[in-house]
Amino acid sequence: MLASSLVAGCAVGPDFHRPAAPEVSDYTAHPVTTTVATENVAGGDAQRFASGGDIPGDWWTLFHSRPLNDLIEQSLANNHDLKAAQAALTVARENVLAQRGTYYPSVVADFSASRQRQSGTISPTPNSNTFQYNLFTPQVSVSYAPDIFGLNRRTVESVQAQEQAVRFQMIATQITLSTNVVAAAVQLASLQEQVAATRELVDINAHMVQILREQSTKGYASGLDLAAQESQLAQVNATLPPLLKQVEQQRDLLAVLVGRYPSQRSDQSFDLAGLQLPQELPVSLPSTLVAQRPDVLQAEANMHAASAQIGVAIANRLPNITLSANTGSTALAMDQLFKSGTGFWGIGADITAPIFQGGTLLHQERAAKAAYVEAAEQYRSTVMGAFQNVADSLVALDQDAAGLKASAAAADAAKRTLDLSQRQWKAGYADYLSLLNAEQSYQQARINLVLAQASRYADTAALFQALGGGWWNRADLAQDKNEK
Repeated sequence: MLASSLVAGCAVGPDFHRPAAPEVSDYTAHPVTTTVATENVAGGDAQRFASGGDIPGDWWTLFHSRPLNDLIEQSLANNHDLKAAQAALTVARENVLAQRGTYYPSVVADFSASRQRQSGTISPTPNSNTFQYNLFTPQVSVSYAPDIFGLNRRTVESVQAQEQAVRFQMIATQITLSTNVVAAAVQLASLQEQVAATRELVDINAHMVQILREQSTKGYASGLDLAAQESQLAQVNATLPPLLKQVEQQRDLLAVLVGRYPSQRSDQSFDLAGLQLPQELPVSLPSTLVAQRPDVLQAEANMHAASAQIGVAIANRLPNITLSANTGSTALAMDQLFKSGTGFWGIGADITAPIFQGGTLLHQERAAKAAYVEAAEQYRSTVMGAFQNVADSLVALDQDAAGLKASAAAADAAKRTLDLSQRQWKAGYADYLSLLNAEQSYQQARINLVLAQASRYADTAALFQALGGGWWNRADLAQDKNEK
């Protein structure tokens, strides 16, 4: 046993080393430091990207919306997908603890009682020469398999890595959940404003149809003009039901995200003007992104598990030693147990070594090595996807700001046109149809402005998600990390 313990310091197979961070200095080919600002528009603030900044664990509070904060807290407490991910982590932890039991000897207590009769043609078992008797045998057996080549250690290492993969999957579920709640709330606010603007468009077009009908009966307008305006009204009316459908679907989505049935939803409204656009956006350094993104860390853990499985496959091809011992007592009556002459004991050692398995163990080792290569390539792919997510989010925010500025300019121009049309109509220099056309153009520009505003809020949330969501700054997850 001493010799086995001295040899047990060796574990076959490769030792896992964390992959180095990619040697890149930025996410985009043309770095962006600040976005353009649009004055006097909700969500029009300039955003500055602070390189190397740290992301808060509750990043959604940067929008300064109490209703939004409440929804996210409810989702983190009640969402069933998140609860399932947390339960999966508990399963993985228990599997690790169960596998660690292989480090220790196995101790088994056994008690057997029997009544039997021996054949009269052979010698009876008891030395009293009785053919029918009772037999009572309590015993304790101990067995231990010294981990000479590291089979147990590599197996535990593998399940520990699998536990970490499940942990980071749970963290990713939490980050995705909070991002989805923000996106759903922003989308709901956008749709509500689009519905309001569309209804005004319907009223404007209906009024235009009424005027053209009156003018047509008096010969001041042609039937073609009336038909064209009726077609325009029908087209605007057709856009309203899809918007209302999306509003209801977003409300249902928010209800499910916070762990409620759609019938139990709260018809709470959101207003884009009630959200504050974060102006200072922390952007993690590329060298630290791989240590923050849960999907990258999950892929790294999968790679670690695959590395340990190579050691398991190699150890399975080497000899295995089992040490055993047992002691107990056997008697014909219960009151005779443990008396002099009834005890027995035994110790032994068993060594087994595979000689011929038809190539099974060899190919299992080769498969384990190929699985490691697969996990390594999946890790590299995940890292590249993470960098792409951040780059896309940065570009989106830059272009969103430019798009909002253009949409605001278009809305301002449409508003000036509307104001001029109103003055001209009041002064008698323009007919009412010109005024209604100007109002229709303004309402359409307003819808485009709402869409541009919503994009800035949604893509800001997407950037926080792409950078890892700041999970390392959340007390619950940080405590979980320290426990490991």
